[in-house]
Amino acid sequence: MKKLILTFIVALSIVVLVNGQDYKTGVGLRGGFSNGLTIKHFVTEKAAFEGMIALNAGNSNGFGLTGLYEIHNQAFEVEQLKWYYGFGAHIGSFADSHVTNTVIGIDGILGIEYSFTEAPINIGLDWKPLINLVGNSQFYPDGGALSIRYIF
Repeated sequence: MKKLILTFIVALSIVVLVNGQDYKTGVGLRGGFSNGLTIKHFVTEKAAFEGMIALNAGNSNGFGLTGLYEIHNQAFEVEQLKWYYGFGAHIGSFADSHVTNTVIGIDGILGIEYSFTEAPINIGLDWKPLINLVGNSQFYPDGGALSIRYIF
């Protein structure tokens, strides 16, 4: 019985501590101009790395991998609301008119996200323009998505 009570107290303490802090890592879904998966991991209180796997990138049959470095700041004096900006790079492959293109380029990101204190959920909205430097060299200003992550 003592072990059960001790386990309960430790578990409750962890839940209280986690809910009182911003998250360290989040994993979830990303939906927008390209759909896929996202993982964000904070390396300091304000700096994070985000990785994205996009499926059917650019409304075509393909995929893309993106890595970003982001700086987060509190937004509108709301404790769980953060705005962020950053930069990174991508590589991908897509088929367009029976031709497969491999692309490599750079990305920017500007977004806002909210982490719920009642549940381990984070929701974010971002604008992510990109430039392909290799293969199908173009500027795409219309990237953006809504992300929902499980945070821990």
